[in-house]
Amino acid sequence: MRRPWGEPGSRARRPAEGLTCAGPGQSWSPSPSRVLRVLLPAQASPARLSGLLLVPPVQPCCLGPSKWGERPLGGSPHAGPVQGLQRLLEQAKSPGELLRWLGQNPTKVRAHHYPAALRRLGQLLVSQPRPPPVEQATLQDLSQLILRNCPSFDIHTIHACLHLAVLLGFPPDGPLVCALEQEQMFRLCLKPPPPLLPALQGGQRREAALSDPQFLRYPRQHLISSLAGARPEELTPHGMVLLAKHLARHRLREPQLLEAIAHFLVAQESQLNSKVVQKLVLPFGRLNYLPLEQQFMPCLERILAREAGVAPLATVNILMSLCQLRCLPFRALHFVFSPGFIKHISGTPHAVIVRRYLSLLDTAVELELPGYQGPRLPRRQQVPIFPQPLITDRARCKYSHKDVVAEGLRQLLGEEKYRRDLTVPPGYCTDFLLCVSGSGAVLPVRTQDPFLPYPPRSCPQGQAASNPTTGIPAQRVVLMLRERWHFCRDGRVLLGSRALRERHLGLMGYQLLPLPFEELESQRGLPQLKSYLRQKLQALGLRWGPEGG
Repeated sequence: MRRPWGEPGSRARRPAEGLTCAGPGQSWSPSPSRVLRVLLPAQASPARLSGLLLVPPVQPCCLGPSKWGERPLGGSPHAGPVQGLQRLLEQAKSPGELLRWLGQNPTKVRAHHYPAALRRLGQLLVSQPRPPPVEQATLQDLSQLILRNCPSFDIHTIHACLHLAVLLGFPPDGPLVCALEQEQMFRLCLKPPPPLLPALQGGQRREAALSDPQFLRYPRQHLISSLAGARPEELTPHGMVLLAKHLARHRLREPQLLEAIAHFLVAQESQLNSKVVQKLVLPFGRLNYLPLEQQFMPCLERILAREAGVAPLATVNILMSLCQLRCLPFRALHFVFSPGFIKHISGTPHAVIVRRYLSLLDTAVELELPGYQGPRLPRRQQVPIFPQPLITDRARCKYSHKDVVAEGLRQLLGEEKYRRDLTVPPGYCTDFLLCVSGSGAVLPVRTQDPFLPYPPRSCPQGQAASNPTTGIPAQRVVLMLRERWHFCRDGRVLLGSRALRERHLGLMGYQLLPLPFEELESQRGLPQLKSYLRQKLQALGLRWGPEGG
C-alpha cells in the first residue's frame, strides 16, 4: 500500500506551479487565518460518513461567478495554480496533506476548495480500514475559516458545505451549520425590493433607491412604475443620471424608463448643462432607442446651441449619441467642424478622443447626410475611427465565436481566401473579409486590394472598381459576428454602435453577411459549423475550391 504523502519512505509529489506544501518536518508559521485543523467528533458514524462517497465533487465551472465579487476561474490570472490546488485536494492521501495544501496556499484558495476538502476528508476516513486518530479540539479552526468566508460563497458552494458539514458530524445547532443555513436561506429568499410606495416618491429617496446595491442586482421592474409616473419636479438630475448610466451599462432597453428620462430632460431643459445632458442622452444612442417625446430633439438642439462652446467633449458626446440615432442637427455640425472649434480642442487633454469622434461624425455626414453643405473635418485632422476590435469584444474574447468561425473558414476556404480583423477605411474593423469575383468565385486576398475606395464612388453594393491587375470587378463580402453582447438585453435590437458600423459598411459598398449568435450557438461541433458556413456563403452565390475556378 502506498504511504500517505509526507510520511517516511513515501515519494513526494511535485506541487503545481505557484503552490506550496511544507512537510511535517519543515517549519512554517501557522496562524488562525491560514491553518486548518479538522477535528472530527466521535459521533460522526461510519454510516453517515459513507454518504460522502455519494456526493459528487464540486466543479468550479458549475459554480460560476459569485454575486459578491468572486471571479470565475477562467478570468483569473492564477487559474492554473487554482485548478492545480483543486486537483491536489482531490488526490490527497492523508488528512495532514489535505490540510497543509489549504493552510499554506491562502492566495490560491477559492470558495469551491472548501467543499472539495471536506468531501476528500470524509472519503479518507471512510476508505481506510483504520482511520487515523482525530484530535479532540473540535472543529473550531475550520468552522471559523468557513464562517469568515461563507458570505462570499454562492448558493452552490453553501449548499455543498452545509451537506458535507452535516455528514461529517458538525453539531446541527453549532455556529457553522447555523451560519450556512442562514446564508442558504438568504440566497434562496432574496427578492427584488417591492415597488416604491407613494411616501417614497421624493427625489432624495429615489436617488437612494437608485444607488442601492439591491437595484444593481434587480434593475428592471421595481422602479418602472414609480419613475414613469413621477412628476419632473420630484426627480433630481443626479438620480436620473444614475438611472441613465445603469440602463446603458446593463443594456436594458426599457421604454418606460427611457421615456421618463426624455421627459425629464425636456422639462428641466433650462436647468441642465451639457455635461449632465451627455449622460442623460447616452442610453438612447447605446440602446438604439429614439424616444416618442416630440420635444426631445428640439430640446437637444437648443441645449447644443447654448452650451457648445462651453464643454467641447460633452458637445461631441451628445452628437455621438445622436449619430447612432441618425438625428444629427446641421447647426451643431456647423459649429463642431468650424476652424475655431477644431483649433480650440487641439490644445485640450481629450484632443485625441474628440478627433476620433469628429472623424466618425464626418463619416456619417459623408454617408448619411447628402444634403449637408456646411464645413467638414479637414483631411489632415482625420484619424481612424475604430482601428481595432471594440473593448467589449476584447474583454469577452473567450466567449466569442470568432476563433471557431475562423477555423471553419480556414478548413472551408483556405487561409489565403479571407482576412480576419481587417480595418478598412475610414477605420472600421471587420470580423472577416472575402474578395469575390464578378462570377462569385472567392479570390485569394493577397491578389486583391481588400479595401473599397473611400469616399465611396457610385457602384453596386459590394462591388469595387475593376481590379488593377486583372481588370475583373471584385466584390467585398464582410462576415459580421452578431454576438449576444452586441444586442440589448432583450436580444432583438442591435446596440447603437453595432448598428452604426453595419450601416456605414453597407453604405460604403461592402456586402454584409450577418452571423447571429442564436445560429452560431446551435451548431454542435466544427463539422456542423462548416456546413452552416457553406450554406451561408452559397446563399450569396459564392463558389470556391475546384468548382470556383
